[in-house]
Amino acid sequence: MPKLVLSSALARWLSGDGGAVGASRECRLDVVGTTLAGALDSLFRQHPGLRGYVLDEHGRIRHHVAVFIDGDSIRSKSDLDVSLNEGSEVYIMQALSGG
Repeated sequence: MPKLVLSSALARWLSGDGGAVGASRECRLDVVGTTLAGALDSLFRQHPGLRGYVLDEHGRIRHHVAVFIDGDSIRSKSDLDVSLNEGSEVYIMQALSGG
């Protein structure tokens, strides 16, 4: 089963019984899926509020979100039909900015 790792900036938006959990560190989740799209669907079924932070209105990875599969950056933010292995680790991080 693939493992999905959310950076702390995204993990804080995971939904708990009372809303956002507010995690202060990265979060590791087991997900079901043989592709990146399937793994993300599994994540969003568990945490629907997270979808808007990761995907845009067209279903593409947002421009300020980076996704790595087994240490390699995905090539396309619109083609999520990337195969995952049973032990794949998918790392999702959100760029932060400000001053």
